[in-house]
Amino acid sequence: MIKEEITKHSIQLFEKKGFSQTSIQDIVDVLDVTKGTFYYYFSSKEQLLMDIHLQYIDNLLSRQQMIFDNTSLTNKEKLEEVILMLIKDIKERGSSGRVFFREIRHLNNMNISKVKEKRNNFRLRIEEVVQEGIKTKEFQSDLPADMIAFGILGVTNYSYNWFNPNGDVSPEELAEIFSKMILNGIVSG
Repeated sequence: MIKEEITKHSIQLFEKKGFSQTSIQDIVDVLDVTKGTFYYYFSSKEQLLMDIHLQYIDNLLSRQQMIFDNTSLTNKEKLEEVILMLIKDIKERGSSGRVFFREIRHLNNMNISKVKEKRNNFRLRIEEVVQEGIKTKEFQSDLPADMIAFGILGVTNYSYNWFNPNGDVSPEELAEIFSKMILNGIVSG
């Protein structure tokens, strides 16, 4: 439980102050524990950041896999569900997402490679669904699947920077807008 509390409060501090500006002392002060307690669970602040990154991406990969394993969904519906998952995630885990995207540069090269490999796996799974949809003629065959996957992630992931899930547009509404834009285009007729 202490480890989870350290992680939770660190995410909030990293989001607010940034990784570099947050000290281990800041983290332990918020929890009213000693540095020894911190070091019992984490060997360094970077290890804590890596744990945050792995928890975030592993959770997304697991949820994505559940969607893609659902054989009752069409390829279009699978993409819509992933888009919805990513947008709803801004409300449910927005702080973790912002730390994930913003603070990766503070990991060492080996850890960055591990995280990027998992991010690439997430993208490649989307690409596979697009390719399957092209194969089954559910999607247009003249659009490259890799660019579609990058586009979906570009639109959804950038939303962490501006989307207010408590604003006028709900996460579900934004996901529907993005799904229509990506899967149907915006040209009328």
